[in-house]
Amino acid sequence: MGPSLSTSGETRPTTLRQGGVAADDGAVTLLSRLLPLRACSRRLPLAAPRLALALAGLAISTGGLLIASAPAGALVETVGGQAYGFAPHSIQSPFISEGEPLSFANAAGNPVVHSSATYAIYWDPTDHYHGDWQQVIDLFFQNMSAASGSLGAVFAVDAQYTDRSNQHAAFTSAFRGAYPDTDPYPAAVCTDPHPLQALDAIACLTDQQVREELSAFISQHSLPKGMSSIFYVLTPPGVTVCLDAAAAHCSSSGQPPALTANSFCSYHSAISPTNPVSGDGNTILYGMIPWTAGGVGDYHLVGGDETQAYDCQDGGYDPSSNPAEKKEKAKERNAAEEEAFKRESKEEQARSEKAQRLEGPHVEEPNQIGLGPDGSYDTGLADLIVGQIATQQQDIVTDPLLDGWQDATKHEVTDECRNFFAPVIGGAVTANELTEAGNLFNQALATGKYYFNDAFNLAALQLPYPGIPCIPGVRLQPEFTSPNAVNSGDIVGFDGMESDITLDAGTAYTPAGAAKPAYANFTWEFGDGSPAVSGFAPGSPAANSPAVSPCQSPWEAPCAAGVYHSYKYGGTYQVTLTVTDTGGYTAAVTHPVVVNGPPPPAPPPAPPGGTPNGPTGSGSGSGGGAGSGSGGLGLGIPAPIARAAAIGSSLPQALSRGLLVGYTVNEQVAGHFEVLLNATTARRLKIKGGKATGLPLGSPPSLIVGQALLVTTKGGHSTVRIRFTRNASQRLRHVRKLTLLLRLVVRNAAVAHPQSTTVLVPIVLHR
Repeated sequence: MGPSLSTSGETRPTTLRQGGVAADDGAVTLLSRLLPLRACSRRLPLAAPRLALALAGLAISTGGLLIASAPAGALVETVGGQAYGFAPHSIQSPFISEGEPLSFANAAGNPVVHSSATYAIYWDPTDHYHGDWQQVIDLFFQNMSAASGSLGAVFAVDAQYTDRSNQHAAFTSAFRGAYPDTDPYPAAVCTDPHPLQALDAIACLTDQQVREELSAFISQHSLPKGMSSIFYVLTPPGVTVCLDAAAAHCSSSGQPPALTANSFCSYHSAISPTNPVSGDGNTILYGMIPWTAGGVGDYHLVGGDETQAYDCQDGGYDPSSNPAEKKEKAKERNAAEEEAFKRESKEEQARSEKAQRLEGPHVEEPNQIGLGPDGSYDTGLADLIVGQIATQQQDIVTDPLLDGWQDATKHEVTDECRNFFAPVIGGAVTANELTEAGNLFNQALATGKYYFNDAFNLAALQLPYPGIPCIPGVRLQPEFTSPNAVNSGDIVGFDGMESDITLDAGTAYTPAGAAKPAYANFTWEFGDGSPAVSGFAPGSPAANSPAVSPCQSPWEAPCAAGVYHSYKYGGTYQVTLTVTDTGGYTAAVTHPVVVNGPPPPAPPPAPPGGTPNGPTGSGSGSGGGAGSGSGGLGLGIPAPIARAAAIGSSLPQALSRGLLVGYTVNEQVAGHFEVLLNATTARRLKIKGGKATGLPLGSPPSLIVGQALLVTTKGGHSTVRIRFTRNASQRLRHVRKLTLLLRLVVRNAAVAHPQSTTVLVPIVLHR
């Protein structure tokens, strides 16, 4: 049966407190982000007892908000033999978790979408879908694609959800364009239960008619089907979509009490005639996005149809101001105000009613532009449609065939954080007089600003830190603290649990398809030439490195959250921690360790004529480095002096345009640049490349992932762009932070005995 639309009981807004004192803004934001857990705190896993206690105290301070309301989020339901994932209208209070998040799972490992190409199809034979709306929507698709791989986007959270192939529902989206469909609407076989007024009503379509049109359109234009294509069908105001002729489940622009219990804002489904279980090349994944954005500011509509549609956004409040506050309600006049209102003129009463309406529930339209090209103030209405697309995009990639990631009550991934938008990035909650909408936004994707529900983070229910279940994006910040100077032979401990990893726990699948726990992977490189060690976290081995087991129950072996290492020789060593979270994102951090003791033995002398690379000089950080050569092998001929440094630290720019490097040489030289990646990191990311040779003693094995030649006619300063290999560029697209080594090898123009110099410079690139 459909979700109930009854509202939960009233509670008074309460100031959140920590330790007996009022929390500051940052603490309020943090606590507000914990609030969605309260509906399931009675069944928190044993791994998070302190979080359960904290939430129990929070429930007392907020007047009993732990009482869960009736479900109102998207719901998987079968109608007429076809499965659908709904986003129904909601009149629930905010910050109430709609489903059963503790039971959220995909036990059979059914498919997720590993990457998607998106298509927008405007089925609009009557030319009622305004061009400015289409531009806002199309730009969203473009911006979502441009932001693919960004950890700051709400869609990045979906990468933690996998299928039995252990591949992620990765945030990899490519916009394949928007298409106008001017095929006439078929004869109506359903009746809109709450139509717009006669001049605005256009058609009532069933989902069967939508599927037939979509299938024909895809065939007509030879568009690709399959599990990597997602089609969005959009219809204009006045077109209602019902799931069947009985019109028991319909879209509607009406407001309560006109809405039925099964009214929806959008839905998704699949047409998979030859393989409904796992999908194949004949599968069509689609989201149906009817116009459920209301009509405020749209002067093309009859006045009675210029209604608010905040129940298809659940906006109208500023979650950064008071996270425990219920959604805004229409202000009611007391007796004295009512008497004063009756004495006002009709014009004064109209102004009073307008002011009262602006203070009540309203939507957020970050893309409202004022007066639009058609003389209306309705451009921002498209933001509500964009919000529905964002909801369906997350549901489709995690539950494409309606048998994937759901909870025990058949709620999908967007339902567990329904009505939750914190933290807000910018904009104002105050409603504009002409649009009756605020312009808050909590997502910045490429050039666009948007207002989307937070995403559900299942990892928060599996590990207590960071433990935030409703988030607008992902954080991956590896960290550890180096010890003070130690002596050779001392045991040195490195604690990787300082790291801030949002997706620190998840689900993996055995070869037989059984679900099992998954955790973030830690790899430690100690900088002394010893083997790197890798394992899961949390959990630390009971022995010193290179051992990574045994691990204490219940943690998975091998484990490497913290490691213990001993250095044989004195020197300064660069220790690197590389973390790959359960979403497949990777980042690294490097810190030095100073060891007091005898130096390592000198390398064997170079053969006559020098080695190709010669002795090495090194710089520190990404700011630059200088090297000097062999000193002429006793012949009095100086080696060239060279310096090199990366210009900029943007990983996306380096991958797309090449790594920009500035260099200085004191004379005419010839040589080459190489970009080196630690071999352990390369294996984990499945990056291939030539093996780097001639590195200093104790350096970890590395692969060459980028090269450039250098030939000069004189000394001086210039720049060069080093292109990454195609394999490296593809594999590094989703990496958050990366440490590389820049190597410059040059030789001078001496005829008899040319001398060489090598420069090594660490480089840190990030998004």
